[in-house]
Amino acid sequence: MKLFRHAADLIEWRRENRLLSVGFVPTMGALHNGHISLIEKAKSENPLVVCSIFVNPTQFNNADDLKRYPRTPEQDLAMLAAAGCDVVFMPDEAEIYPAAPQMQLNFGNLEEVMEGSHRPGHFNGVGLVVSKLFHMVQPDRAYFGQKDLQQFLIIKRLVADLSFPVQLVCCPVVREADGLAMSSRNVRLSAEARLQAPALYRALTEAQQRITQGENPQMVCSEITRRLNETGIFSVEYLTLADTETLASVQSPQAGMEYALCIAAFLDGVRLIDNVVFRM
Repeated sequence: MKLFRHAADLIEWRRENRLLSVGFVPTMGALHNGHISLIEKAKSENPLVVCSIFVNPTQFNNADDLKRYPRTPEQDLAMLAAAGCDVVFMPDEAEIYPAAPQMQLNFGNLEEVMEGSHRPGHFNGVGLVVSKLFHMVQPDRAYFGQKDLQQFLIIKRLVADLSFPVQLVCCPVVREADGLAMSSRNVRLSAEARLQAPALYRALTEAQQRITQGENPQMVCSEITRRLNETGIFSVEYLTLADTETLASVQSPQAGMEYALCIAAFLDGVRLIDNVVFRM
């Protein structure tokens, strides 16, 4: 496994391997089995796989969250080597941002709901760093997890609007045995909070069941949100039924259509997100 810290070395490697298909998995490190599932999917579809590890400062609207984001580089490299990753790109901030970026990306309606409304500027930072990484890696396919559904749709729009020659692949959420969606932030949960965290997935599955049985989505989401907040453990930012392409809130789901139930909540000072995608 090759490790590159400078874009010039990565670009030269890609030039030397220009005839081979490359699968790309961009990450912020603190890897877990969800990330490794993306590496495995990429390996099954491409002769070469690149993984980037870069905690991107421009997508954090909370300086404390950036400071506390878990960083485990040695463990990450060991996991990637064991998974058969071919190249790891692990730049420092100056390599990605030699000067403060001035460009502002606007993703329209997609960044006005859910994560966008609660994390202003977040998706501008995501778009900037993914654009840079796509230019450096020049992947044929890029792999993302469904847990960050809104991020995937943002990148899908980025690729369409800027004509990046890359195929995007959205992979299913990988969960712990108790249903908690795997996330790098889970390691920040206290032991007690970790025991409570699967309640978010239970909330999603309950809401899905009730909505598919014909209950009003807004009423279901409001009731479950109230129950979670009343525990005194969770602080729910949103629980909503959304269209899987536009993320517009859905009040009257139609039979045969696909929807996403999405949730974000604070637990033990840690912000967790999750979603389930289903067809009525």
